[in-house]
Order: sequence, then structure tokens, then C-alpha cells
Amino acid sequence: MKKFSIVALATIMVMGSMFTSCESLKNTNKTQRGAGIGAVGGAVLGGILGNNLGKGGNGALGAVLGGVVGGVAGGVIGNKMDKQAREIDAALPGADVQRVGEGIRLVLNENAVRFDTNKSTLTTQARANLDKLVPVFNEYSDTNIEIFGYTDNTGKPAYNLTLSGQRAAAVKAYLIGKGLVASRFKTTGLGIAEPIATNDSAEGRTQNRRVEFAILANEKMVQDAKKEAGQ
Repeated sequence: MKKFSIVALATIMVMGSMFTSCESLKNTNKTQRGAGIGAVGGAVLGGILGNNLGKGGNGALGAVLGGVVGGVAGGVIGNKMDKQAREIDAALPGADVQRVGEGIRLVLNENAVRFDTNKSTLTTQARANLDKLVPVFNEYSDTNIEIFGYTDNTGKPAYNLTLSGQRAAAVKAYLIGKGLVASRFKTTGLGIAEPIATNDSAEGRTQNRRVEFAILANEKMVQDAKKEAGQ
């Protein structure tokens, strides 16, 4: 989580410097300047974060999380996401919970939702880990959850692309079966793309057979945040 917090802070500081030095903004009040910095800084930050996630093997997920509302409303959303990220971290100790922009990236690492070769059936351990997430997802109902499915490089790419979509769908179906609202979810299969480990070893291939989550504000949270921010 720290590297993204550092990027966010650095970006905001740079944008703040740029805005306060602009002659055209000298007559604006602090609220107006803050909203401007948030909006433009948020757009730049979204690009940087998407870039950084892409370099780490998560380009698609990074692009999703790169979008930001910005301004004071973005800060309100960010505070809510901070709380949710802490609760996910507490529910699944050791999970990689990253606050990115105004969203959350969840990579389960040793607690991962993984699959056997050529299968999209959730393992017992995977179901147990998803069960721990259900109360948090229920508590923060004003979020959308995008699920990305992946495979290792065993087999043909076209087959793996289909299989990865089935893996993401299996997670969605399990969570819906636990009472979560279906409309909150979107699934994407990415096949052999964006491996997080080498495919040259059995252990590496096991890690690559996985799903990841992008947790984002839904329209209700965005509108509530704008009202709270007076926008």
C-alpha cells in the first residue's frame, strides 16, 4: 500500500505547486483551488497509477483503478475506501490490499483464490477465503467489484482465455450465492496475460491460476460523496 500512497502524495504536492503558481488562480478561494488541484491531480494520478500497475503485471486492473472522481468528493470516497481496505486486511491477514486512487486492488497471495489445472472449480481453501470477504463486501454495499480471472500458460491461449473467464464467473457466482447483489459484479477473463510468477515451475503456475479484485465506488457512493462535499 505504501508505494501508492507515496505516489499520490508526490503527485498532489506537484500539482499543488503548479496551481498556486498560476497567475489566473490567485483570486480564487481555498476551496476552489483545492477542488481544482484534486480534479487535475486526480487525472494525472490515475494515469501514473495505471502505469505503475501495468508495469507490475496488472495493466487491465490498473486501468480500471486509474479512473478518479477527484476534488473534495474524491477525498470523501478515499476515506471510505481506506476503512474498507483496513477491514479486508483484518479479515484476511497477509493479503495484499492496495489503496489505488479512489479504489482498492485486492491480491490474495498465500490466501489466494486459486484453481487446479484446467479447472474453474473453487477449492475448499478458496471458498473459505471468500467467506471471510463476504461480511466486508456486505458492509460496504455502495461499491462495485470487478473480478479478473487468470490462468497459467499450460494449453492454448484461446482455451485459457475462456477458462479464465469461467474462473472469474465462479467467484462471482459463489459470492452471489452468499447473498451479495449480482449487479455489483463484473467479470473479465485475461487468460495467460499478466503473470505474477514464472510459468517455468509448478509453484509459479499455481500462483498464476488466480483471480484478482478491483473494488470501486458505485454511482450512489459518488453522488453521496459529491453531496457531502457540496459539489
